[in-house]
Amino acid sequence: MLLRHTPTEIKERSALNINPAKTCQPIGAMYAGLGIKGCLPHSHGSQGCCAYHRSTLTRHYKEPVSAATSSFTEGASVFGGQANLLQAIENIFSVYEPEIIAVHTTCLSETIGDDLNQIVDKAVKEGKVPAGKQVIFASTPSYVGSHVTGFSNMVKGMVKCPAVASGKKNGKVNIIPGWVEPADMEEIKRIAGMIGVSFTMFPDTSGVLNGPLTGEYHMFPDAGTPAEDIRAAGDAIGTLALGEWCSADAARTPDAQCKVPCRVLDLPIGLKATDRFIDALRTVAGTSVPDTVNFERGQLIDVISDYHQYFFGKKVAPVGDPDQLIALTEFLLTLDMQPVHVVTGTPGKKFEARIRELCAGKGFDVNVRAAGDMFLLHQWIKNQPVDLIMGNTYCKYIARDEDIPYVRFGFPIMDRVGHQYFPVTGYKGGIRLMEKILGVLLDRADRDAPEEKFELVY
Repeated sequence: MLLRHTPTEIKERSALNINPAKTCQPIGAMYAGLGIKGCLPHSHGSQGCCAYHRSTLTRHYKEPVSAATSSFTEGASVFGGQANLLQAIENIFSVYEPEIIAVHTTCLSETIGDDLNQIVDKAVKEGKVPAGKQVIFASTPSYVGSHVTGFSNMVKGMVKCPAVASGKKNGKVNIIPGWVEPADMEEIKRIAGMIGVSFTMFPDTSGVLNGPLTGEYHMFPDAGTPAEDIRAAGDAIGTLALGEWCSADAARTPDAQCKVPCRVLDLPIGLKATDRFIDALRTVAGTSVPDTVNFERGQLIDVISDYHQYFFGKKVAPVGDPDQLIALTEFLLTLDMQPVHVVTGTPGKKFEARIRELCAGKGFDVNVRAAGDMFLLHQWIKNQPVDLIMGNTYCKYIARDEDIPYVRFGFPIMDRVGHQYFPVTGYKGGIRLMEKILGVLLDRADRDAPEEKFELVY
């Protein structure tokens, strides 16, 4: 049971996490790998690790997630998993016939010290990788960072291994969308298309984890970013990375290797962040913004104006991934709401500084913590109640205990549907997000309103 304390009574916990606001790196790496066309993610570790990561993604996206594993036993855990991975690569290409294998590590292989670079090189030299096929890899130890870190490492691996420059620019813009829903990737592509930008997005899980039911199962859907497009990332005219934590490292790799200039932006969630994204697209591609985009922007502003009275002054406690929380916090402030408790499970003092910068001068004090957990958030809410909680499935226990309205946002969401089909990015996504917030706030207002008595008049 949690008790109320004065701020001076809350002691810092330095060696214990209770209900972490994150999960482990390989889940992020697996999700990133699914965004490459014809790619089979491979977990270099125990079978149990791979099963957990597949299960979590399947429960969130309500789609079967395919992945392979090196199936470590006691011997591999002690003497190393090189033989397991070499055999796995040969078996996967001969049985499942993917275009590309995306290998990520787990705690077991990281602790024993397996060198993926050396093992993959050995597999190529021994002819275990067929001509025209490819193996990419990333180091993703679970005891460092979070699922966000794993996503970032795998996306960096995508461009670090294959990206080359031919010396001739292809006129395209690389867009690295960060960890967002497949529907958000669709929305980002739609916006870029409306502006007339020629682009390559990687990874791209739209159509992979929100595809149609056709009556036939395909392990590799006809979706995702083709490997040859990723290889051509070095010929792009520029790269836009959406999110410092998920996308920045991958964007800086073509910059360093192939002199492709990059810009790191916030995720386009809400009015201001979407404005900056569209302006960056316009600038790097040398195009203009059409009236259709301005029309959608006007719709979002209209909804903000019409329902401002319901948002004003409401205290919010958002929890989730850093890139999403930064953009969400800015949007909540645009609505004149007060994000008073902000928690992410991903380490990084820059996150805390950015949230404090956004909230400075807004008339309220913000509690913010990187590498925090749900227990800390609950403790803060006990001491300073809020009007709304925003976070993943596990926030429902706090919302129930404190009887606080709650909007599901982020990853994982396992007890509701629709998040993979309805975006929260862009102007349209902003309206969707406001509709979700308004829904729970107005439901609470209806519940708390005094009962109306009607008198029949004849």
